[in-house]
Amino acid sequence: MKNARQEEILKLITAFEIETQEELASRLNRAGYAVTQATVSRDIRELKLRKTQGGSGRLCYTARDENAENLKERYQRVLRDAFVSMEFSINIMVMHTVSGMAMAAAAALDSLGWDELLGCIAGDDTVMAVLRSPEEADTIRKRIETITEG
Repeated sequence: MKNARQEEILKLITAFEIETQEELASRLNRAGYAVTQATVSRDIRELKLRKTQGGSGRLCYTARDENAENLKERYQRVLRDAFVSMEFSINIMVMHTVSGMAMAAAAALDSLGWDELLGCIAGDDTVMAVLRSPEEADTIRKRIETITEG
């Protein structure tokens, strides 16, 4: 029920410029969800909704927009901050990071969605990444160098 209600909230705030919790509760009630203002308030908090200026100039609820470019920049920043060195052996890359940053670096590499990279595992200061083939090593090396030197 909660998931369906929250999905309905996301649909409603996309379809309408909703300014208040009361207006959102009213629209949810009309859609068949019996809610109170407290429930709507909790859902807004859990969905991390925020108010932004709509097309009419009014402040209305919107879903947090983590667009792909913004996320890509975050992942690259993590790599830049964590990176110490890297070495390759056939189709395996070993990346050394600042102590305590390997898991974040591995998650960033995995999240970048590079087809050449099958996946990563991490310790405290070391990431091991498996590449699709040995021929991919140079491509990955150049990408990481571009990020960490940039």
